[in-house]
Amino acid sequence: MTKCKALIIRVLDLFICVTLLIVLSPMLVFISILQLFLGEGEIFYKQIRVGRDGNEFYLLKFATMLKDSPNIGAGDITVKSDPRVLKHGKLLRKTKINELPQLINILSGEMSFVGPRPLTVKNFSFYSIAEKKYIINMKPGLTGIGSLFFRDEEKFLYGNENPEQFYQTSIVPYKALLERYYFQNQSVSLYLRIFVLTILSVMFPQLRLNKYFKDIPTPPPELDI
Repeated sequence: MTKCKALIIRVLDLFICVTLLIVLSPMLVFISILQLFLGEGEIFYKQIRVGRDGNEFYLLKFATMLKDSPNIGAGDITVKSDPRVLKHGKLLRKTKINELPQLINILSGEMSFVGPRPLTVKNFSFYSIAEKKYIINMKPGLTGIGSLFFRDEEKFLYGNENPEQFYQTSIVPYKALLERYYFQNQSVSLYLRIFVLTILSVMFPQLRLNKYFKDIPTPPPELDI
């Protein structure tokens, strides 16, 4: 991406981020207070993720799972009806409200609104050296083309005897293709398209995304996307 495009996207990031923080501040404060009384009393969940140029940073979310969840069950992978998810956390996750604290990550420049989702160190290790190079060449995003097509990733893992293996052998390779597609076609218009489609996909979960992207990589048969 050219420096000019990168600058435009950074300006868009800041403008949208500040606007959302102002508009959503009453709701964010209310949810933060509720977090103190629900579940285990944690407001935020902080987790180390791999960012631009391989630099690690703390990703912020509203806490929706048990404190020790990375060491229980499927670890870094969340499956459908995961027993580690707190009762109120189901609603926050379904509406993606749990992701809103990442506005702070965007404001600080660690993330963009659109880009590959920042991976945990463990999940990042599942990618090949070539795939890692172009993923860390981009600023990670609150949403992205991979996030869009796997917006309900948990359903692909539900009922699987070995969800981590399925994640590595089926989901990771296709996600890598999607992120490469974004890397090769980065533009302001694609940024805006993904941003708008993210909002629409939350409002209309059955939205079919393929028609909005040309020459999208063909998914493997085991992934109904």
